[in-house]
Amino acid sequence: MRNIILAIFAGPILFGCLSAEDSLSTGDDGNPPGNSAPTIAGNPAASTKYDEAYEFEPNAADADGDTLAFDVQNMPPWANFDVLTGRLYGEPSLADIGVYNGIIISVSDDTHSASLPVFSITVSQTAEGVVTLSWVAPTENSDGSPLMDLAGYKIYYRKNSGPYEEAVRIDNPGVTTFVVEQLSPATYYFAATAFNLSDVESSFSSEVARTVL
Repeated sequence: MRNIILAIFAGPILFGCLSAEDSLSTGDDGNPPGNSAPTIAGNPAASTKYDEAYEFEPNAADADGDTLAFDVQNMPPWANFDVLTGRLYGEPSLADIGVYNGIIISVSDDTHSASLPVFSITVSQTAEGVVTLSWVAPTENSDGSPLMDLAGYKIYYRKNSGPYEEAVRIDNPGVTTFVVEQLSPATYYFAATAFNLSDVESSFSSEVARTVL
């Protein structure tokens, strides 16, 4: 089957913006010589919708190559925590709607520790994040032959890493803009495909990422 060539672009973000630089926290400056405190960085999302997966994993390192262990304080009851990676994850239910304050994720090398700033997670019924996507309609197949029967597009997106979570079908080849709404704070990865009248779907376009805060 011939593939259709398609490129997708992420346009303006409403109710969101590119993330700021990761916060960074280290141990005390007066560490004894020969052992450095670990470092930990990251910006956990401050809110999520119920029945939607929440996930955050900090970036941590140790200049001495020591084995690191993670800890969390005031973890929401709907969440889980991986002490080997610092990953905080879970899927709150309707009963979990509310604000969860005082969450602290820390890392230790058995000698020194470092923590992220205290943060909160709000679980709500709706989200207001919006990302506008646009693309140029393809005119040829991957073998260079003219594309005569373009029928529409499919928009795929996901949060963090992993397989695409959503697909939106657009049965109109004249549409070259689409608004993805009700996005909770997270980094989203977008890609698109095109399909013809025989429902033959192209390969994925290049992936674009945007962070909604």
